[in-house]
Amino acid sequence: MMLQAVTQSASSPFAALSLIVAPAILTNACSVLVLSTSNRLARAVDLAREVARDLDAMASDEPLPDSKRLLDEMSAANARSVLLLRALRSIYTALGGFSAAALIALLGVVFEMRLPETSRRAIELLAVMSGVIGVSGIVWAAVLLLRETRIAVTTFQLRFTAQLARFPAHDVP
Repeated sequence: MMLQAVTQSASSPFAALSLIVAPAILTNACSVLVLSTSNRLARAVDLAREVARDLDAMASDEPLPDSKRLLDEMSAANARSVLLLRALRSIYTALGGFSAAALIALLGVVFEMRLPETSRRAIELLAVMSGVIGVSGIVWAAVLLLRETRIAVTTFQLRFTAQLARFPAHDVP
């Protein structure tokens, strides 16, 4: 049905490419998202290492609020890392879904005339399902990335508040 509509309505030799454009663009977007999420993961791991060094350097007789704050930061960095790994898995799933949708759509257009109606319908269904998997992966990754961002901002606000308490003489807005 989808493949028939495109091939019947388009007389251009580039009609097959129109089926591939959206998944190809989304595949590229996933690749960029993988890169930025990987960078976020690296920063979260670096922060965890920094906090671990601070905890290791802290004497056991240090004030409890400082050690508690650092342990809370370490816990937040761990939670962020887990969310970012889950987001990466989801983005990779989306990348596979969009790639599969583009390939299946291309194969469907190329072999459309040689296939019986039931096979064409099956190919259409596979292409749509692959696209749905891709979109679902991106949406879930966005949810996970929003949760991770909230943790990062909350941790920063707590660190900022702790630093303000250390230097009460400075008037910071």
